[in-house]
Amino acid sequence: MKMPFRGDPDRAKIKTPDDRMTLTQHLAELRTRIIRSVLAIVVGIIVVLAAYDQVLEFLRQPYTDLCVRKNWDNCGKLQFIGPLEGLTTRLSIATYGGIILALPVLMWQLWRFIVPALHAKEKKYAIPFVLSSVGLFLLGGFVAYWTLGPALEFLISWAGSDVEANFQVSKYISLVGLMIAAFGIAFEFPVMLVFLQLVGVLTPQMLLKQWRYAIVAIFAIAAVITPSGDPYSMMALAGPMTVFYLISILIGLVAQKRKQSREAAAT
Repeated sequence: MKMPFRGDPDRAKIKTPDDRMTLTQHLAELRTRIIRSVLAIVVGIIVVLAAYDQVLEFLRQPYTDLCVRKNWDNCGKLQFIGPLEGLTTRLSIATYGGIILALPVLMWQLWRFIVPALHAKEKKYAIPFVLSSVGLFLLGGFVAYWTLGPALEFLISWAGSDVEANFQVSKYISLVGLMIAAFGIAFEFPVMLVFLQLVGVLTPQMLLKQWRYAIVAIFAIAAVITPSGDPYSMMALAGPMTVFYLISILIGLVAQKRKQSREAAAT
């Protein structure tokens, strides 16, 4: 039996949610999307490996700037204590960077996988979905990078005045990677809310009614998922998420009003 891949003329054409895909078609579609995503990540990893020294210097810059600003001696350099740590650190940076570089492809493949379940009017949001998802993730990564200096200063201060900072490269890179990932994923919050409103799962009125509980939840989640655990990073994460929550309600109200206008014109 011939497997239905995209581009195959035998593949079932899914035009509406009523045109159901079989289980085999779902699995074939999922496999195709995963393969393309993995290939995009591999290409991104190769690019980051080619520019590894520049990427490492970029990630180390907040720590270096902090040491210069505080005039700390023997500070700003990273060390490794195991023979394999240099290799594992290089692979970690390449993997983090490869995923970030492949993010547009990953979001496009995700959208294309869920498209068969959407109506034709909802499919037109593909480009805004991809662009906003990538843009917000990059914005979250930038905010994490920007708050890294104050976060390191806060964490170092807890060690005491007579303790000298000398970071292990793998643990430093792990912290930076987790910070960027946490902020980037958290900044996808408004995309999810707007999408759920567009498909009718949520309404702006529901979100507006629960705004007090939502803000409390946002600050609680920010405190839990912030890898460094410092108040600067937590506020830098919770503040934009609160603004995004309100903006998503505004976008939902505008979309709802346009939908009502179209329905009124149709009748």
